[in-house]
Amino acid sequence: MKFSTQDLIEGIQSGNKRLIAKAITLVESKKAEHRTQAEDLLKKIMPLTGKSIRVGITGVPGAGKSTFIENFGRLAISNGKKVAVLAIDPSSAINKGSILGDKTRMEELAKEDNAFIRPSPSSGFLGGVANTTFETMMICEAAGYDYILIETVGVGQSEVLVADITDVFLFLKIIGGGDELQGIKRGIMEMVDVIFINKVEESNLQKAKNTRLELKRALDFLPSKEKDWKVPVLLGSALYNEGLQDVFEKINEFIDLKKKTERFDLVRKEQSEKRFEYWVQEYILNMMKRDESLEEAYIQHKKNASALIFNPSTEAKLFVEKFLNKD
Repeated sequence: MKFSTQDLIEGIQSGNKRLIAKAITLVESKKAEHRTQAEDLLKKIMPLTGKSIRVGITGVPGAGKSTFIENFGRLAISNGKKVAVLAIDPSSAINKGSILGDKTRMEELAKEDNAFIRPSPSSGFLGGVANTTFETMMICEAAGYDYILIETVGVGQSEVLVADITDVFLFLKIIGGGDELQGIKRGIMEMVDVIFINKVEESNLQKAKNTRLELKRALDFLPSKEKDWKVPVLLGSALYNEGLQDVFEKINEFIDLKKKTERFDLVRKEQSEKRFEYWVQEYILNMMKRDESLEEAYIQHKKNASALIFNPSTEAKLFVEKFLNKD
């Protein structure tokens, strides 16, 4: 059944999860007719957006991201909040579909009336973040969700993309999981706002404390991402709901600080500009491909690049010049 834009807007505002999911599917679609309706929908819901706290959550596979999100989400709900989870799964190389299916890994949270979980395949998009995640967030915000939690596949290159669409960047760390180097890697440490060392038990408590000390020392050598904010390194166990309240409080403390210093709105404007730049590139490329003569040129230059006849950047430049000089 096809729904009108007005049906979808009313469904979103009333919190109808089925229609929220339909709206997200529409936004994710690459069909031209769907894109037109999606643009109309996003334009009309914009006044309803912007009130949520957007939290990016990353960490290597096995760090316990799904367990953390499930129990953190239930904690937020117990505090009277509504929570939406956008779980970006790795895609099947064959059909681009979601592999992990996070809904099956967050059964308790999925039962909550004030929770909405949307597994979305990354569809090969760089860094394990779906290319429409930002737009999906808009729909969830219009539906009145207070916290938007974005879980990435944690493949090592997703951090920049997560940080570019969220208000808070949370890094999950585990002891002895082979991610010690990643934990102190400069690129990640420059972007994190809160660190949570997960799966801490009595048997590894001292190791966890030592790791916390190492992380704090590493952070001391880096310039502060936000003025007057010292990145907290928290210990706990998401499985046993230990330390999650501390994370909840630190996230809200960080948001309050950003709003107080007027950085909150400024960063969101910068993020929207980056989305604009991304979509400019997407639309230009799609426009090029729709032109028959340009499509042939595109295919030829792509073949030249793969055959290393010229450097790929040179082939791209030659193709774009053809596009610009077409008339």
